Amino acid sequence: MGGPRTDRRHWLQTAAGLALAPAWAARAQAAPGEKVLRIAFANAETGFDPTQVNDIYSRGVTSHIFEALYAFDHLARPARIKPLTAAGMPEVSDDFRTWTFRVRPGIFFADDPAFGGRRRELVAEDYVFAIKRYADPKLKSPLWGYTDSYGLLGLAEARQRAIDGKRPFDYDTPIEGLRALDRSTLQIRLREPRPRFLDFLAASDLYGAVAREVVEHYGDTVTEHPVGTGPFMLAQWRRASRIVLVRNPQYRERVYDAEPAAADAEGQALLARFKGRRLPMVDRVEIDIVEEAQPRWLAFLNGEHDLIDRVPAEFISQAVVGSELAPHLRKRGLQGRRTLSADYFATFFNMEDPLVGGYSPDKVALRRAIALGMDIEREIRIVHRGQGLACQSPYCPHSTAWRPDYKSEMGDFDPARAQALLDLYGYVDRDGDGWREQPDGSPLRMVWSIESNQRARQISEQYLRDMTRLGLRLEFKVGKWPELVKAARAGQFQVWHIGNQAATPDSLGQLTRYDSRQLGSQNFARFKRPEMDALFDRLARQPDGPERLAGFAEAARIAAVWMPYRVRFHTFQTWLAHRPVIGYRPPPFWQEWWHMVDVVR
Repeated sequence: MGGPRTDRRHWLQTAAGLALAPAWAARAQAAPGEKVLRIAFANAETGFDPTQVNDIYSRGVTSHIFEALYAFDHLARPARIKPLTAAGMPEVSDDFRTWTFRVRPGIFFADDPAFGGRRRELVAEDYVFAIKRYADPKLKSPLWGYTDSYGLLGLAEARQRAIDGKRPFDYDTPIEGLRALDRSTLQIRLREPRPRFLDFLAASDLYGAVAREVVEHYGDTVTEHPVGTGPFMLAQWRRASRIVLVRNPQYRERVYDAEPAAADAEGQALLARFKGRRLPMVDRVEIDIVEEAQPRWLAFLNGEHDLIDRVPAEFISQAVVGSELAPHLRKRGLQGRRTLSADYFATFFNMEDPLVGGYSPDKVALRRAIALGMDIEREIRIVHRGQGLACQSPYCPHSTAWRPDYKSEMGDFDPARAQALLDLYGYVDRDGDGWREQPDGSPLRMVWSIESNQRARQISEQYLRDMTRLGLRLEFKVGKWPELVKAARAGQFQVWHIGNQAATPDSLGQLTRYDSRQLGSQNFARFKRPEMDALFDRLARQPDGPERLAGFAEAARIAAVWMPYRVRFHTFQTWLAHRPVIGYRPPPFWQEWWHMVDVVR
């Protein structure tokens, strides 16, 4: 019973056909006595080159293979950044434009054929190379807009020279704002003040060090051969089916250490238990891709997976009674808890689409009517079994601008007002067939993208119900998650939905969805408004304080006025773990935690 499991004998027979290094097949099975953490992903990964991915599942893997200069303290609440591969905290100029970092010596990349049999030490130039790759037009990084938003001097110009000259990106010519001053010293210079630039360098999933030899050795297949300095290495990869990581034998002497708040009893207990333990504490991480909720839930109950970080909403009543763990699970020794996640789920419109896009009053009226007609509370109650909180703004819980008492039109459900708005702007049923036409009399037929799984089918039923109530004809385009992401980045969609998870405590990251310089990357809706771009830039420069919070409030107002995204709900994350897993604590922003738990069978 349970989710699909890879037959290991079949794996050994077919590994050569999956473009994997032959040595990896030898690690197909765990050795006796190895500690193995077994988990599942609800959606397929897209690859493991940090420059070329942005989905949460791929980034969950890259964050454990690559390492940034800094990381978030695993137990600190509120979040706190500390050195990871850096020798200490950075030297920062008074205007927050010049940042100087020193890389700790004695850190090595995992062994790989790309290094020709020699140990390869981490140097400052590896971070220079890793960041430059985001500017390489050939790679079409979905994070280029986000990277460029920090304004590293000369980086965008280097990219433009490659585009204008129709030649490969020049990795060898020094860039003013991104330089290795010597083997261990990295200096980054920015166009504008960026007081929170350290957040940028605390994302191992995106900005971990990359060795140039690896990229040149593997070329276009580098996404299949991630090589970093992190605690784990990729051992197996069967696309959209199974991923296995193993302990990196070259990993440095790193021990469990953290600074939980004095009043944080749970954090203090974890620190007392694990302080001084060498990391990682497990030898392997085995990940199955199980998209449907029922087999994923049954696989966990059957012990095929050690932890489920989000109990599927369909089965929440089996997991929790009131606010307590269900008695039958408690008797089995399971542990778990519910927390409000730093996320939101949103429906978004292609602002370049001739039907639902555009900035004229009638187009704005259509999107706002659709938003007013979406019964989010019912969706939370029926589809998500109460495991959500209706959104009022584009900010994630626990981030700087999110306010639990904030109320806006973004959270309204008012079908009568929606119908009046449609009538006012000429979206009426002219031929009496029960469906509204466009103001010019042409048919109004929307196509909403949807994934091919049970949860998505339930959501589509909700959408269909809401839009039919308004007299809006709706059709669905069904596809796999990676395919829909690719289409959305290319602007080849009309309406879709997607989740957003905060990567840092600063709410500015959520406004990348509205930054016109990030079309095709973070800005899925392809929204373009100069006032929002100017506000984004001002918020990026400003220090924390009342003036900046007022700017975030103005950005939320602009988002509600134009409605390129209908942010719907934040999720309650209910996680469960079997008795062998010790030390799991859901990180509010970052991805990496597999090396911070123990498994005792």
